[in-house]
Amino acid sequence: MAKKRIGILISGRGSNMTALIQAAREDRLGGEVALVLSDKAEAPGLAKARELGVEARAMTPRRWRTKLDGDDAREYAAALEAAGVELVCLAGFMRVVKAPLLEAFPERILNIHPSLLPAFPGLDVQRRALEYGARYSGCTVHFVDASLDGGPIIAQRVVEVRDDDDADSLSARILEQEHRLYPKAVALVLSGRYRLEGRRVIRL
Repeated sequence: MAKKRIGILISGRGSNMTALIQAAREDRLGGEVALVLSDKAEAPGLAKARELGVEARAMTPRRWRTKLDGDDAREYAAALEAAGVELVCLAGFMRVVKAPLLEAFPERILNIHPSLLPAFPGLDVQRRALEYGARYSGCTVHFVDASLDGGPIIAQRVVEVRDDDDADSLSARILEQEHRLYPKAVALVLSGRYRLEGRRVIRL
């Protein structure tokens, strides 16, 4: 049986992208990474994906804004559909995905965020967590909807905040957990062994 095909969207170095590609090559996802797209032509992750044997290209949106919507989102959807992609994974993609890409892949777009959502959505997460005095942070994989980091939560991992942490040290420890968590969450979704009840993701 043919493996399910995954598309990954990136904006930077693509460390979570790399973790997903490696997991796919080790048959830990139940799928294969078919295409990597970046909104930035200079993203280092593009070269890394090609080194790992995955088709990768930049698709620079016409609008320089924080959203991917309108014709830009339509072009992304068309590229992913042409590659036979069934699941889209955001991996450091620094735009909020809107219609028509959301409509093309309903409940089939995932994101990983470096906090325990719903705490600290958006950017500059670890600085905000430290300033707030949080004792625990972590990472979250969730379905993407039209909100900012607000879709149903699939999986989370907790990281303790140390007294001597700064934003960089905390981010580095959380990133290690992201690389472990994201492949497991993708494998769960590709397996279909879950159901959605409102906002809850129930494992079967």
